[in-house]
Amino acid sequence: MRLWRVVRPGTPSARKFELRSEPVPVPGRGELLVRVSACGVCRTDLHVLEGDLPVHRPNVVPGHEVVGEVAGLGPGVTGFAEGDRVGIAWLRGTCGTCRYCRAGAENLCPHSTYTGWDADGGYAEYTTVPAAYAHRLPGGYRDAELAPLLCAGIIGYRALRRAWLPAHGRLGIYGFGASAHLAAQVALAQGATVHVLTRSAEARELALELGAASAGHAADAPPEPLDSAILFAPAGELVLPALAALDRGGTLAIAGIHLTDIPVLNYQEHLFGERQVRSVTANTREDARDFLAFAGEHHLRVVTTAYPLAEADKALDDLAADRVHGAAVLTP
Repeated sequence: MRLWRVVRPGTPSARKFELRSEPVPVPGRGELLVRVSACGVCRTDLHVLEGDLPVHRPNVVPGHEVVGEVAGLGPGVTGFAEGDRVGIAWLRGTCGTCRYCRAGAENLCPHSTYTGWDADGGYAEYTTVPAAYAHRLPGGYRDAELAPLLCAGIIGYRALRRAWLPAHGRLGIYGFGASAHLAAQVALAQGATVHVLTRSAEARELALELGAASAGHAADAPPEPLDSAILFAPAGELVLPALAALDRGGTLAIAGIHLTDIPVLNYQEHLFGERQVRSVTANTREDARDFLAFAGEHHLRVVTTAYPLAEADKALDDLAADRVHGAAVLTP
C-alpha cells in the first residue's frame, strides 16, 4: 500500500516527507483494519510536519480525519463487521482509570494517545484503529464530506461549548477554515448571530454564503459587541482584538493545539469586565457522538478541496499558505 511518512519534521526547506510503499498493517487485539476512502488534511498535521509539536512517533503517518471501510478485525473485536463504514478521529486511546477519565474528561487524560501523532494515521491506503475509538457515521454525506467532520467538526463543536455562547447570542469567529465553517453552521442552527473575522477574502465570501451576519478582516472590530468568540487561527496576536471585541462577561475559546505567542495584554482593555479566556484540548468520544448525531439531524454544508493521496505534500503546502477553500481532503 502507499502511505506518507514524516521522516524529518521541519521547515519546507529542511523537512523530509516521503511517499512510500509498505505492506498493509495487521490489526492488533481490539483493533480494526480500515481501508481508507478519504482523509481530511488538518492544521494539526501541518504542526506535526513542521515540528511545532514534539515528535511522539518517529516516521509517523499523519492524518486523523479518516473515513473508510472495515477490512479486517483483530482478535477480541465485537460490534463491527467487515464492510462497515467507520470514522477515525484524533483521540485514539485513554487509560480509562485516571481522575480525568473517571470524571468524563478523557480529553485531559495524561496517558491519552492520538491518531497521526502517537500512531500511524490516514495518509495511507489502509490504517488501524482501536475499535473502542472508531465512530459510527451519519448518512447523507459523501466520504469526502464526512472526513472533515471527524476533527474540524468535532473540535469546532467542543470549542463552541467551551465558548459558553448564550441562547441566540452574538458569536465572533476568528479564522474561517475547515473547523470554523462547520462551527459557524452549528451556531447558526442554534439561533446565534455570527460575525466572521478572517484575512482570506474567499473565506469571507463563504462565511456570508453560509449565513454570517458580517465578515471582516481578522484584525477588524465586529459591528457589535460579542457574547462569545472562538479563535481558530493559530495566531496569538489575534487574542487581543478578540478579547477587546467581547462584551462584559464574554468568553474567548482558543481552539488550536498550537498558538504563536500572545502579545502583552492590557488588563482594562482586554480582561476587565469579567471577560475570560478558555483553551480547548482535544475532544472526548462523547463530543464526537454528540456532534455526529447533530450532523445527522442538521445537514451541514461541508466545503472541500480534493487532492489525490500522492499530492499530500501539496495539500499541506496549500493549507499553510491559506490556498485551501474549506477543508482539504485526500482521496486514496
